[in-house]
Amino acid sequence: MAASHAHDASAFTTDHYYVPHQSYWPIIASIGLFTMMLGAANWLNGGGVILFWIGVALILITMFGWFSTVIHESENGMYSAQMDRSFRLGMVWFIFSEVMFFAVFFGALFYARMYSVPWLGGETDHGLLTHGLLWPHYEAAWPTGGPERIGGFFAPMGPWGLPAINTLILLSSGVTITWAHWGLIEGNRAALIKGLAATVALGVLFLSLQGYEYVHAYRDLHLTPQSGIYGSTFYMLTGFHGLHVTIGVIILLVILFRSIAGHFTPQRHFAFEAAAWYWHFVDVVWLGLFVFVYWL
Repeated sequence: MAASHAHDASAFTTDHYYVPHQSYWPIIASIGLFTMMLGAANWLNGGGVILFWIGVALILITMFGWFSTVIHESENGMYSAQMDRSFRLGMVWFIFSEVMFFAVFFGALFYARMYSVPWLGGETDHGLLTHGLLWPHYEAAWPTGGPERIGGFFAPMGPWGLPAINTLILLSSGVTITWAHWGLIEGNRAALIKGLAATVALGVLFLSLQGYEYVHAYRDLHLTPQSGIYGSTFYMLTGFHGLHVTIGVIILLVILFRSIAGHFTPQRHFAFEAAAWYWHFVDVVWLGLFVFVYWL
């Protein structure tokens, strides 16, 4: 597969380790993160939102500029095989941190369902006093709006409507990105571009249906983040997953544009692999959500 950008093949096989020049992007990223968090705290306490959006803008500018620098360095053959191994190891640890991120929220759901709800219902020795003195009429059942329905009336979200369709969509996107990877390895740039475009389209479709699902939950099911522990865990898990799908779609869109521009060869395409790893991670997390949030 011919690439429109010339690569120094020998640079990839040498043992030198590229040391980047001094960059101002780290300090801008730090300022942006601090500004965004300070603005978020101010927003949550009744203040304005301008500071928050300034921080978001700085983060976006940093991401665009920093990644542009990395792409330029890669396309000019500045990275060696050792750099490639470092990138891969960094991506592995990043995905591991994301696994731990979602493990915390799945753990919160598990704790609420298996421990807190039975305690409030008086099903264990730990909850007898709480149940007898505070919530004597509470029955331990899932989903729940809390004792005395303090979370209000709502209907749970069933698994076999939009959630099942979205599961099929994400599983299909795993197939299309694998097709794109096959095209890249085989030197078939047309298959690479078509597979990436299909994956991006499926990701956008997933997000669109999830947005419709949220509207349906609010309007028809009266299911909100204030609907007890069920509502809070539902939106916490599905919302964070939707954010990760959004990030994944943006990443894949950049990879698609780079593929159209002639970047990547069968031998050098870590950026594509990193995006594919991230997308498969998003798929696996959704399967867990479908089983433990929607189905069980």
